[in-house]
Amino acid sequence: MQQRTNELRALVESYLAELALTPELGTLEPAVRHALGGKRIRPVLCLATGDAIGARVENLLPAAAAVELVHSFSLVHDDLPALDDDRERRGTTSVWAQYGEATAILAGDALLAEAIRLALIYPTAAVARELIHATLAMIGGQQMDLEGGAPLDQLHALKTGALLSASVMCGLWAADVPLSEHAPWRAFAGELGLLFQIVDDVLDGDGYALEVGEDGARRLAEEAAERAHARLADIDADTSVLDEIVGELAVRTA
Repeated sequence: MQQRTNELRALVESYLAELALTPELGTLEPAVRHALGGKRIRPVLCLATGDAIGARVENLLPAAAAVELVHSFSLVHDDLPALDDDRERRGTTSVWAQYGEATAILAGDALLAEAIRLALIYPTAAVARELIHATLAMIGGQQMDLEGGAPLDQLHALKTGALLSASVMCGLWAADVPLSEHAPWRAFAGELGLLFQIVDDVLDGDGYALEVGEDGARRLAEEAAERAHARLADIDADTSVLDEIVGELAVRTA
């Protein structure tokens, strides 16, 4: 199954590398492209979801790329001095450190707009609607984090879980899967988002790792992974690649 995951990741990489951005961006384009690094977890999830139900994954690439562009937008803005003040991202300079704060703000705005443009390629607005809902949740979660005092599960469901869930659900919408079949997939996506965030907290030494200790957080991650696998088992599709992704996320070290 690892081979299939790698194939899906290669499709995403190729699509993003060849993606024609809106010409009006002009000299902003290098900053936008500088933001597009990463492991491609979210777009691969989108493609793997469609792949599981037999959809042609090439048709899902705009939706997968849209999810990744929203993720990149969030990181560009999160890195700004007014928020996390990070000068590095993914082993290189963050966008604001490389191009300046004003350009970084505009690059983040452009990434979000380009994501919606891609999502609106489909015959209905369902992909765009899912992505916009997740984006608003993510923004609301960031504000909640700034204010402090929010319950961890609520905060993480907004800041991290919403876009991970959208990664799965945009794959279904792009493949034209009826709404009546979405419930088990949303249940899986919810567990996946929780798993991802708990492991993140263990790696960063904050969040759940501070609240329940590292060992406690690892137990929570194992339980979330078990529930995610169980949710996949309830779905009438070939979810073997998604099962593998869950396993990889549960033991990731970076």
